[in-house]
Amino acid sequence: MQISLITLNARYSHSCPALFHVRNVLEQRLPHSRLVLRQFTINDPYYETLIRITGDQPESLCFSVYIWNAEYTMRLVRDLRRILPKAPIILGGPEATFMASEKLPAGCTIVRGEVEGLGDDFFRDLSTGTLRAEYRGAAAPPFGMPYRDADFSLHLENRNIYYESSRGCPFSCSYCLSSVEHGVRNRELAEVERELGVILAHGPKIIRFVDRTFNGLPERALAIWRWLLARPGETLFHFEIAPDLFSEEMLVFLAQVPHGRFQFEIGLQSTNPETLAAVNRRMDLDLAGKNIRRLAASGNIHLHLDLILGLPCETEATFKASLNAAFGMAPHQLQMGLLKVLPGTPISRAEEEFGLIRSATPPYSVLATRWLDHASLCRLYWLGECLEAFYNNRFFRNTLDYIRKKEEEPSGFFEQLRSVCQAADFFALAKTQEFMTRMLVELAQSRPDGELFCELLRFDWLVSGQRILPPYLGAESSKEIRDYLWRNLPEGVPPHYTRLTKNEFFKRGIFARFSGQLLNTVGLAEGGDSHEGYVCFLPEQESVGGYQRQQVAVFFLEKAQGQ
Repeated sequence: MQISLITLNARYSHSCPALFHVRNVLEQRLPHSRLVLRQFTINDPYYETLIRITGDQPESLCFSVYIWNAEYTMRLVRDLRRILPKAPIILGGPEATFMASEKLPAGCTIVRGEVEGLGDDFFRDLSTGTLRAEYRGAAAPPFGMPYRDADFSLHLENRNIYYESSRGCPFSCSYCLSSVEHGVRNRELAEVERELGVILAHGPKIIRFVDRTFNGLPERALAIWRWLLARPGETLFHFEIAPDLFSEEMLVFLAQVPHGRFQFEIGLQSTNPETLAAVNRRMDLDLAGKNIRRLAASGNIHLHLDLILGLPCETEATFKASLNAAFGMAPHQLQMGLLKVLPGTPISRAEEEFGLIRSATPPYSVLATRWLDHASLCRLYWLGECLEAFYNNRFFRNTLDYIRKKEEEPSGFFEQLRSVCQAADFFALAKTQEFMTRMLVELAQSRPDGELFCELLRFDWLVSGQRILPPYLGAESSKEIRDYLWRNLPEGVPPHYTRLTKNEFFKRGIFARFSGQLLNTVGLAEGGDSHEGYVCFLPEQESVGGYQRQQVAVFFLEKAQGQ
């Protein structure tokens, strides 16, 4: 029997470890079956995906279903039932676990739980073509690494590699599917190290640990981190962590991690204690904030901080307070996600209590709550979209740092920016650096510090690698400044150039003049110098505060030397 194992990832760079687990179990339990593993994406043309599946001439089909691919998968299932009326169609995965089997086309089967926990009856019924509508795997079965050497060139090349050193979560957040399970199953460290050694031998670009709270056991997490960094290579390791579960020993170690090796996804979710209690999330907020700020200050680990919009007890005021606090922690990325009221989770059983209104189809996004009517939630949603667009890139680092250091309320700043953006239909158009900069320039017109604000935008434009200033940033031409500096600077200004390299230096750079206030604000003035200066933006890049930017050289003519 030929069995097709199919999923639709959110993007091509992703991969689906569940398919490999299913393959391994089927090979063991049905050794005479022929298995075809297919990873598509939700952005692939529908008809082409459909005929690629039927082109494999499958006798049975297994789908791994998640909230991001559920609708696409169900469309495929309905059409495949028409084309292959006798082929068993099996659906498993987080979203399938809570599907109602009666809503599926005839001949479909739902598998609930982990494939490793399925009993003999499932495999017997699959081989004889007598599958029932539902099967359930035993709780907490053993599991191992799903990959083999051939997979890395055949199925995983140029993709993220997902690895789990544990299953389950020490928390029981009511909005998360992990809350349905209880307890954490940690793999033996020796086994984890052996499997990671196999993966690292293939030189993957990214390994994403899918452990729900990787640092739930601090000593264990630290042991794995030390082992990983003792291995040669440039692989980036991604971890989901709880911000209040770091020991001092861990923080000291993490401060020494080379840039570009670790990235953390941090689920802050809210800074409102009442909200965290309502969703059964335990967190020491003061310690969490302290640890995030300490990690951010080191600048060597990429930090992605999550907030969730639409949680119980979260009002417009408390959510903005969470945004302000998160912005002040200076993560590299800040995401405001909508609450997903997933079927089967405890929060889905409390919809009436919390006044939750959610979309009827995946991903079941919240539409209103008892504390946020639909209009209020929409305002906060667009505020979040505005923040993500302008924050989660390298284009405006100095401008946003200025807002942070000035202690201006971030939510107020982004509220004003949201109004400017909505008036320009920003959210319906391509969010280019040029368009975003124009929005910020327009916002500057109503600010008392508008002149400095525009200077910051001009500096950010050039330090991000742009070579030509747009007219609305209004400044002298780089050529005029270059010619002026050529005539007035000494023949040699170490370490930037000597008499012999002066020509090459001036050919390569882009030059701009800035006020002393701007240079002080971005940390380029020497000893608090308040005089205007000239900045040369060079083609080479450097790392500053965990971000890549163009290298710069600063010149003050009064001193006739560079900095």
